[in-house]
Formats: sequence, structure tokens, C-alpha cells
Amino acid sequence: MTRDLPVVDERGVPARDMPRGLDAAAFAAVGLSIGLTILIGLLGPSAMVPGLPGPAWQPPYSLDLRPDGHLVIALAATAIVLGGLGLALALRSRWKPDPRWLLAAGCVAVALLAFLPPSGSADHLNYAAYGRLAALGHDPYAVTPAELPKDPVTGAVEEWAGVTSVYGPVATAVQALASLVGGDSVRLTVFVMAIVNAAAFIATALLLHWFTRGDADLQRRAALLWAVNPLMIYHLAAGMHVDTLAVACMVAALTARGAASGLLLGVGIGVKLNAGLVALGPAWELRRSPARLAVVAGTATATVLVLYGVAGSHVFDQVGAASKKVSLATPWQLVKTGLQTLFGPGAYSAWIQAGSLLLLAGLAWLLLRAAPRHTAPAVAAAIVVAWLFAAPYALPWYDGLAFALLAMASWPALEEFMVARVTILSLGYLPAREALRPEDLLWLKTVVRERVVPWSLLALTFALAWWAARAGARARRRPASAAPRP
Repeated sequence: MTRDLPVVDERGVPARDMPRGLDAAAFAAVGLSIGLTILIGLLGPSAMVPGLPGPAWQPPYSLDLRPDGHLVIALAATAIVLGGLGLALALRSRWKPDPRWLLAAGCVAVALLAFLPPSGSADHLNYAAYGRLAALGHDPYAVTPAELPKDPVTGAVEEWAGVTSVYGPVATAVQALASLVGGDSVRLTVFVMAIVNAAAFIATALLLHWFTRGDADLQRRAALLWAVNPLMIYHLAAGMHVDTLAVACMVAALTARGAASGLLLGVGIGVKLNAGLVALGPAWELRRSPARLAVVAGTATATVLVLYGVAGSHVFDQVGAASKKVSLATPWQLVKTGLQTLFGPGAYSAWIQAGSLLLLAGLAWLLLRAAPRHTAPAVAAAIVVAWLFAAPYALPWYDGLAFALLAMASWPALEEFMVARVTILSLGYLPAREALRPEDLLWLKTVVRERVVPWSLLALTFALAWWAARAGARARRRPASAAPRP
């Protein structure tokens, strides 16, 4: 039996090493999307880029052109659409560029973005304010930025000035360190956090590249799902969300062993509580090794207890309040308005929470049955994806955790659902701040965010459940000898 020879061009170069028209367009779209994201920050303060009080000579830097809100929002929308389409096509592409070049390109883009002002939302102003409170000796879990309105850093918060911190003690420690360096300057404080954020993003990219070593195809997909993923660069690198730190800890935990893995899991949970869902992956993988499981679980638990014990139990107050909220762009907003129509005014938090838990359990079960293999990353990815689709409160940058896990799990079908989800959800948050948005673009919130996106995500959730049920049924019918090797 002879092997098929690879198709070659007239120069003898294998076809898989040459970009076809659609392949070239896919990678060009990815690059253009990243370029537009960089351009938004380079243009300076706008509807997409909050201003950063502080001396102009301090980083981050921009051209300070003050572009029109319509322009920058159009640039962001184009970046999201090109990024989503380009990424989806690149993941299916037959062209096989060297994954090292993809890794390098992504790392360079992320490093550059650290020197530009963050864009997309104003969350980094909250981070700076919580760090400032901690640096001044206040408790950011008990004192709000609004209580220090004349302070140059806490007074710069835009939308959440009256809310205490919802982030874990590790995130607060990083924010406090940045504040100690930045002092009265919002600009310098944000820059320090941006450097930490970029380092975490790049470290994650390097870890994923190392984890998939020995298989160039897996390395290439890992680079596309993280290092040069234009949607993750848009949200986590340019947007500078604290989720990047949690993702880095969890990816490191899945590449480590024993107590080191448990310690990293605990630190990740110390950044954001919901990152703890990843711990279910190692728990599943180690279920037949009680001693090893005890080491990992014990170390992780001890780390969490120490971190949150030092911070105090009131750390969970705002987390508890946030867990009862429903964001405008999730399908649960449709459920909430429906219940209000049927039964009158009310938040119906308990009903929605119960429904979301049932949906989470159902989706997780279906995805675990459909998983091509039950490694720690695959199990963790199934549970995190189920949580993202089931959660009443979700924002597009939360999806970073799923993309990093999928880069380790090698699950192409589920990757496509996540690309569709984050693209749709991202379009619902243009921009994810109210300041300077042109009045004639209010429909982006009232129509796109509150109607189009929830209905689209609802349809996508049904499609995910249908696909997972069919894939799980096929997996059960497959002979044991034909099952994929772990």
C-alpha cells in the first residue's frame, strides 16, 4: 500500500506550506484586526480609550488625536468582525505557517499594546482605584472609590465608583503594587499594571507553545487560539482585564505537577474566584491517584484559605452581590424580562440562579460526553465553556479562560462555538463604557446589546447543546478500539 504524495507546486514546495486565496485572506484578516486594535490605542483618548490623568511624559503613550466616537467604534467593530471571521477560517486553514512566527507576532503585538493606553472599557481605572485605596491603608473590599472623590486616582473612576472590589486578594496585591509605583498618577499606575498584564499574556503564550511541543499542528492551533487570537488581544491585551492574570496562573497550574500545581491553582483563585472551575480538570485526572490528588487539592485549598483568610471574609460580599446580577447581553436577560412581564416587577434572582445552575450541569454533562479525550485541560474546558454559556452575568473577556484551555485540549469543534460566542458578545459591548459614546449610537446598547446579542447567544446555546448531544451519542456508539488515544 503506497502513501499519497503531497501536492507540490512547480518549485516542489508542498501545497500545505503555501497560502491559498482564502487562507491568505484569513491570516490577513487576523493581522488587520490586531492592527486596528493597536490603532485605536495609538489614536489616544476617545469613546474607546479613557483618558489617563498624569504627566504626559509618563507611559503609556499615544498620539492624543482625540478621534471622533463614530470613527473609533467603527474601527473596533471592524476589528471584531475581521478577527472573528479571520480566526474561524485560520483554524480551518490548510496553510501551515511556522507556529514560532505566530507566537512571535502575537508577543510583539502584546508588548506594543502595553505602551499604549488601554481600550474598550474603563475597568483599568477601577483597578487603579482599588490599588490606590490599598496603598493608602484603606480596605478596597469595604471602602469604595467614591468615598475619596478628591483623590486624583480614585476620583478618575467612571462607572463603578460606588462599588467595592469584586476581585481576589492576589489581584488587589498587584493593583496595590502598581499604585505604590504610580503614586498620584493614574497614567503611571495603569502602565505598571499593563506591564504585568502583558507579561502574563506572553507567559501564557509561551507555556501553551511549550505544552504542545512535539506537534507543530497543535502548536499552530495554540498560537491561533491565544498568542495571535485577535479577539483575546482586543480584550485581554488592549483591554488589560485582570482575567489575564487568572488565565496565566491556571495554564501554569495545568503544566505543573504536585504541590506546585496546587499552589498555582490557589493563586489563580486568588485573582478571580470563578477561575477555580479549572481545578475540576486536575481533580478528574487524578481521581484514581488519591495520594497525588490529596497533595494538589490540599495545597490549593491551603493557598486559598491563606489568601482569603488574610483579606477577610468580607471579600466575598461584593462577589455574592455580583452573582445575583444579570448582564444585558446574556439570554438570561430575556428570561428576566419575560418573568417581569408575567409576574410583575422583580429581579427574580433566585429563579435565574437556579436555572443557570441546571443549565450549567446539563451543558457540562453533554460536553463531557462529547469530549474527544478526558485529559485535565479537556475536562476543565468543558466545565468552563458550560459555565460561560450558562452564567447570567458574562462579559466577553471572561472567555479568555476557555480559549487558553482549548489551546491545551485540542477540541476543534468546541473552538468554533467559542469563536462565534466571543465575536457575538464582543459586538454587544461597543464600547463597554458609557462615557463619550455618541448619542446617536445609543442603539448599540438598546438594540444590539439588549436584543440582538441575547437572542443570538440563546440560539448558539441551543446549537451547542444539540451538537454536544449528537457528538456524545456518536462517541458512545464508537467501538472501544476506535476511540481516540488520550
